[in-house]
Amino acid sequence: MSLSERLTAAWYAGHPALAVLRPLEWLYRGVVRRKRERFLAGEGTIYRAPVPVVVVGNITVGGTGKTPLILWLIEHCRSRGLRVGVVSRGYGAKPPQLPWRVRADQAAGIAGDEPLLIVQRSGVPLMIDPERSRAVAALLVEEPLDLILSDDGLQHYRMARDLELVLIDAARGLGNRRCLPAGPLREPVERLHSVDALLHNGAANDPVGAYGFTLQPRALVNLRSGERLPLSHFAPGQALHAVAGIGNPQRFFTTLERLHWRPVAHTFADHAQFDAALLNFSPALPLVMTEKDAVKCRAFAAEDWWYLAVDAEPSAAFIAWFDGQLQHLLPRP
Repeated sequence: MSLSERLTAAWYAGHPALAVLRPLEWLYRGVVRRKRERFLAGEGTIYRAPVPVVVVGNITVGGTGKTPLILWLIEHCRSRGLRVGVVSRGYGAKPPQLPWRVRADQAAGIAGDEPLLIVQRSGVPLMIDPERSRAVAALLVEEPLDLILSDDGLQHYRMARDLELVLIDAARGLGNRRCLPAGPLREPVERLHSVDALLHNGAANDPVGAYGFTLQPRALVNLRSGERLPLSHFAPGQALHAVAGIGNPQRFFTTLERLHWRPVAHTFADHAQFDAALLNFSPALPLVMTEKDAVKCRAFAAEDWWYLAVDAEPSAAFIAWFDGQLQHLLPRP
């Protein structure tokens, strides 16, 4: 287990040894508090886009299901007749310049794995830049859009926003509820009182004061051929190698187990880079990975490599609430 994995495990187990990090936590809290206070006071350069901006973020380190939810939001907004675009930090991306428009035929090393996945799946106009306000402005120069979705960016206080949607992993929660580095929080837990909606990934029902959404497995997609097969392609009890380089890999392995397969888990760091030798496991078994990892592996994939396609399914209450927000934010035609 890596140092990062051990630290994450300690955060969510509430290990008492983390108390030695409290002084650093208080320094961190002071920095993030001042950033937010300046934002609320309107100090500094804050870019406000001419169209509504919806931030889809979290206050915890690690995966909470942002990418599947953003894909759902893209399609939902399109079904309402809206022209939607996405901006992202592009973690791990190394484009020739910034801002950078992500295209479906680009390499993950240039575009970043999550932005590339979103574009390949949806074809949405997407711009990456750590300075997200700059990404929004650049995207609006290129595309006539009605709405911008920001992939993460909750703490990016140089960008004004109209809605803040915050995702929480229903199983892991907020860990020990302490801020970095003594806990997994990017901002104090009180920050949740000011967001517009909380969505709990993995909650079949709506928690009190929040909404639930689930990730539903849909199909197996072959990395080499693109063939899409039903989940019944693998019989119950099928042994397979399971690869996950995401923020919360255990969620992926648990999903495979609930499909009644027997995964041999191979955990990698979030946004890990892969090659054929690294994924040459023994014994020879089918290999299943996340879609986020698949965008980095297609060029060297073996014949029996697959990714599990999943879709976000928000609760009916959230859909009704979000539609009401759209009506409020967007002018009537």
